[in-house]
Amino acid sequence: MNTRRTLLLVAALTQSGLLCASAYALDAPTERPVLTISGSIGVKNAGEVARFDMKMIEALPQHSFTTRTPWFDRPVQFTGPLLADVLAAVKARGGSIRASAINDYTITIPMADASAHQVIVARLLDGKPMAVRDKGPLFVIYPFDRDAALRTSVYYERSIWQLKSLDVRP
Repeated sequence: MNTRRTLLLVAALTQSGLLCASAYALDAPTERPVLTISGSIGVKNAGEVARFDMKMIEALPQHSFTTRTPWFDRPVQFTGPLLADVLAAVKARGGSIRASAINDYTITIPMADASAHQVIVARLLDGKPMAVRDKGPLFVIYPFDRDAALRTSVYYERSIWQLKSLDVRP
């Protein structure tokens, strides 16, 4: 079974209560990992962490929205899995997430933001993969145009580009 089907099946079975977290093992990445998740997680595939390659990120349900940001001179479309779905795939439990970028920028994101604001881990910008020089390959992004309250420095700072890791904290 391919990774996408496996993740979708696991999500459906878990939501229905037919599968518990301990019965699920996350496939190991077959390509270069682009995201490492550590900390308070129940599903791991590389020692004490969970690693995802881009195929694994693509296999999660994908969502898109178009929004204006401080970093682009026009509204742009972002596509990727919900941050909540990424965290659910590793059975994350905690109050906050310490997100780190390739350039070692770090920011703390409250766990509640993932579901409250439908934050996505974008892998596409206007339908195209993001190169590192274009804020990729992954970009945590909030739907700024859906809620004026999100258009503040607090949420702009939480929108971390060149994402490399998430550390789930109690």
